Amino acid sequence: MPYEGFMIHHSACSSMYEKRYDFWISSDSSIIVSPVLTDLEYIHICLEGHFNQAYELMSLRAKQQLFTASKLIMELSRQYEISPLYLHPHSQICPGSHFPWNELVIYPADGYH
Repeated sequence: MPYEGFMIHHSACSSMYEKRYDFWISSDSSIIVSPVLTDLEYIHICLEGHFNQAYELMSLRAKQQLFTASKLIMELSRQYEISPLYLHPHSQICPGSHFPWNELVIYPADGYH
């Protein structure tokens, strides 16, 4: 099944309960996996909490969640043959205009984060 990429959400989104997620990364960085992928185009990953702020202002727990998400994206990229750089926001407000996208990316060529 060819996916177009990853759709990133945060749980502070107003439509959180209307959408199902394939992977939920809790505030303690544990991952809850859906039994089946819910979308034919994107793999949906939701981070618990509010992520509409600069990386420097985030708590250590939130930074750890981003690191967990980046590792998950790399693994799913290998498994489903998707570039880990195909990251898309759920909407203009989710995961937020200040979401630290660069902190979420691990470049596949050299593993640099």
